[in-house]
Parts: sequence; structure tokens; C-alpha cells
Amino acid sequence: MSAFVDHPATMFVVLLVVFALAIAFGASVLRRFLKLSGEERDDFNIVQTSTLTLLALLIGFTLSMAVNRYDQRKNLEENEANAIGTEYARADVVDAAVGARIKTELVHYAQLRREHFQTRDPGELARVDRATTQSQTELWRLATQVAKDQPTPIGAAVMTGMNDVLNSQDYSEAALENRIPRGAWVLMIMIAMLACAVQGYGAKGHIRRGLLVVILPVTVALSLTLIADIDSPRGGFILVQPQNLTRLLRSLGT
Repeated sequence: MSAFVDHPATMFVVLLVVFALAIAFGASVLRRFLKLSGEERDDFNIVQTSTLTLLALLIGFTLSMAVNRYDQRKNLEENEANAIGTEYARADVVDAAVGARIKTELVHYAQLRREHFQTRDPGELARVDRATTQSQTELWRLATQVAKDQPTPIGAAVMTGMNDVLNSQDYSEAALENRIPRGAWVLMIMIAMLACAVQGYGAKGHIRRGLLVVILPVTVALSLTLIADIDSPRGGFILVQPQNLTRLLRSLGT
């Protein structure tokens, strides 16, 4: 399901076809074997309205989940930039040689984090992650050296700041994996298919059925595709841009 959701364009085409077939099934097959009399029309309209309302509520709820996760990823990217910038400033109060090495490594680390947010290629992403791990190891070694050389509140502040830098990356990675549950996707798509079948079954006349085949599937497929685009951290068009990391690197002169 994750691979499917991470390709919103493909998802839109597939869902459009599936929903169109569901409406055609309701308009052709169900109407042929289950005749809807005039006396049953009022009861059917209640069922039809309830189904579409449930679908709309489910789509709205899931969209809210996706937007909240997107906002969380943006906020954590900002926290990363703030943590790196704070530690960069604290490097001024330690030994000049060690402080210069910390600053250089922090700039390199910020560049790697920016690349992590921007890249989509799995191979390039793996390379960036390996380089990030090496940079984190070097940063922690330098902070440990400061704490040993300066067992004072200054050394403790540098250690605390470095710990914040490393922890902020872990929080960002956890947010990238915090996706809409697979069960929610399956339930939403199944209800959408049922709603399309009900719409096709209740349509009156060939012209109206023809419009339903086009309008309803496109509307529902677009809504689900938008949710998938927002929920996917690397697929589609709506991505978290590392604006704060870019601004930080610009302020550092890189």
C-alpha cells in the first residue's frame, strides 16, 4: 500500500478506473437484477445520502490526518535548523581549534540534512544517510572532547546542544515514517467503491449515468490522490522544503 500511495499520479489513474467501473457495475448489473420500484426510492435515497455523507466525512478526517503529519514534518525541519544554529553559536565559547572543527562539521551536517529532504532517489538517499551517520559520529566525538577538556557548565552546554542536534534528526525521521495507516486507506477505498456503485444503481436515465461515470469518480479519485500526495514525504508534488536549513546555511555563508 505504501508503494501505491507514494505514486499519486499512478494512484489517481487506478482509482479513476476502479470507481468508474464501480458506477458502471451499479448502473448496469445491479439495476438489471435488482429492480428499484417507486415505493423503494425514498428508502434508497436515504441509504444513498448516508453512504455519500460517510464517504465525505471519512475523506475529510483522513485529509486532516495527512495535513497534521505534513505540518509536523515542517515543524521538525525547523527544529533541526534551530538546533544546528544554536550549537554553531555555542562553538564560539570553546577552544578555537576545536570550535572551528565543530563549526565546519555542523555546516557539512546541515548540508546533508538539506539533501535528505530534497532527494527522492533511493540510491542517493542511502548515500546521504551513510554520510549523515558519519557526520553525527564526528560531531559527538568533538562534543565529547570539549566536555573532557572543559568539565564546566560551558562543556555541559555544548554537550546538551549537540544532543539536541542529534535528537532532532531522530524526530524528523520518525515523522517521515508516521503515515496514514494502511487500514484507513483500505476502508476509505472500499467505501468509495460502494458509494460509486450506489450512485450508479440509483441514477435515472442514460445521460445522468454518463455524467456520474465522469464526475463522481474524478472527484473522489482527486480527493484521495491529494491526501496521498500530502501524506507521502517523497512522492508527488507537495513536499516539505528545507527552507529553514537553507536559510541557516545562507546565514553561515555557505
